[in-house]
Amino acid sequence: MTHDPLEALEEIRKDFDAALAQARVRGDAQLLEQVRLEFFGRSRGRLTGFLRTVKELPQAQRGPAGARANQLKKELEEALAAAAAGGAPQSAAGVEDLTLPGVPALAGCRHPITLVREELEQVFLEMGYAVEDGPEAETDFNNFTALNIPPDHPARDMQDTLYLAGGALLRTHTSPVQVRTMLARKPPLKIICPGRVFRRDAIDATHYPVFHQVEGLAVDESLSMADLKGTLLEMGRRLFGPKARVRLSPSYFPFVEPGAEFSVSCFLCDGAGCPTCKRSGWIEMGGAGMVHPAVFRHVNIDPERFTGFAFGFGIDRIAMVRYGIDDLRLLFDNDVRFLEQFRGAL
Repeated sequence: MTHDPLEALEEIRKDFDAALAQARVRGDAQLLEQVRLEFFGRSRGRLTGFLRTVKELPQAQRGPAGARANQLKKELEEALAAAAAGGAPQSAAGVEDLTLPGVPALAGCRHPITLVREELEQVFLEMGYAVEDGPEAETDFNNFTALNIPPDHPARDMQDTLYLAGGALLRTHTSPVQVRTMLARKPPLKIICPGRVFRRDAIDATHYPVFHQVEGLAVDESLSMADLKGTLLEMGRRLFGPKARVRLSPSYFPFVEPGAEFSVSCFLCDGAGCPTCKRSGWIEMGGAGMVHPAVFRHVNIDPERFTGFAFGFGIDRIAMVRYGIDDLRLLFDNDVRFLEQFRGAL
């Protein structure tokens, strides 16, 4: 640095105030993002660059410059956050500038997960299903035992399930809602159970400890895998277009027998192969199968008289595929700039 570091920080503050004021006058979210990158960008942000060079300053200047830089960083971040939230116009020093015009308040918009959930509910309501809900804090019986998940199953381990005091747990899927419904009502039943679920997952681009599922259940006399596939096919065509196809692949789940993984043909490439479907032509959706007789016995339904099918898949997964979202964390960060993209989305 060729001049006093404290003077350099003061220049950064003045330039930030001017840039922020211009962005607020125009009410432009993209300009606010440019301001953020100009001063906080990892590679070329002015304040970021200054912080990196503090260690190169003479010993006498290093302490005061570092302290002021960190203080200024906090002030600028608060001013930028207030601008993004539509708060009162302020300078980085926190002084309200009454000469600036007010920032118009923007109407809210629905979250992409909400958009997909509402669409799924409408699809199944029109197919004769009821929408059921249940508590997020569940019993071991409803979450595991009634679903034929044995005591030594890995899903019960502490590294997968979030246990609460007193023996309760945060549900790891929405299947407990199916259990509660079967205990309360007798067949025939046709329900879907959308909602939040919880698992001890490390946070990365494809995992999060809180996510959203929808599970379906139909119980009646003489239901078969053909009825299951027909239901999934109709759902796929309603969600992804009339040309959608459904594929069932054998798989194991404790609560169904036989069990299957189901996939839908890629709606972007029509099965030809693209980055979205990982060149396979198919988008993996979730698990399905015929309800295991042991599950019926746990909820006092006669497995000799009734059969049923169940299926489940991630709402977040559909939202990511539909809207081209490549990082699951974006769905939970509450970043206004991200959510603004879904204004008017269907």
